[in-house]
Amino acid sequence: MSTVEDVEVVVAHNERATLRVGDVFLKIDADQTRTDVEVEAMAIAPIPTPEVLWRKPPVLALAALPGTALGRLGEPSIASPAAWAAAGAAVRMLHDAHLPPWPGRSLDEVASQLDGECEWLVANGVLPTDLVARNRRIAEAALRPWTPVLTHGDLQISHLFVDGDEITGVIDWSEAGQGDALYDLATLTLGHEEHLGDVIAGYGTDVDLDVIRGWWSWRSLVAARWLIEHGFDPSSPGAEFDVLRSRM
Repeated sequence: MSTVEDVEVVVAHNERATLRVGDVFLKIDADQTRTDVEVEAMAIAPIPTPEVLWRKPPVLALAALPGTALGRLGEPSIASPAAWAAAGAAVRMLHDAHLPPWPGRSLDEVASQLDGECEWLVANGVLPTDLVARNRRIAEAALRPWTPVLTHGDLQISHLFVDGDEITGVIDWSEAGQGDALYDLATLTLGHEEHLGDVIAGYGTDVDLDVIRGWWSWRSLVAARWLIEHGFDPSSPGAEFDVLRSRM
């Protein structure tokens, strides 16, 4: 690393930062419990994950994955239908693994978070009341008991890497834990619902599409304040606000 000239800031805000130095990613997190979860989740996940090179709190060094991200929110994915199906198959492997020893969010926590964020969006004039209300009703489909599985918890399209039609790995495991399988599938296809059929085909079992749509609305509503307060733009084309508008 001493011969590398360029340092790329991948993401940076007041909670964490990720830098790329050559083929090494340096993750700096103010909350080391998130790093604990990430390291343990990668150790037990039955799918490819980045190699842990070293850890010296608050820094975690990970090797770069081969390939490229399956896509980006707000941009068309150039990945093939076979690659999307392979993503679905990888997620199914994850969900079939043993449960982790730490819990995930409860149904009450999920419902309470939705209520609070909807109130904030309306009170601050961030989104029209009817748009929030419509998506709040759609999100209710996800608010039902689920059988917990090992979930990634933040399986954004940019966190899954492919080389051709093959999955090379999944990054960013700090939110992994026991959760709803359909939340992972919804997060992966957020803003890319045209690829949901390919993902489900690879996943290999029928899913409740109303629940998937519910999680799309839930995640878009709940994420908005955090994104705004950390310098991201949920109103950019194809991002969370467009996902919410597509439900109208």
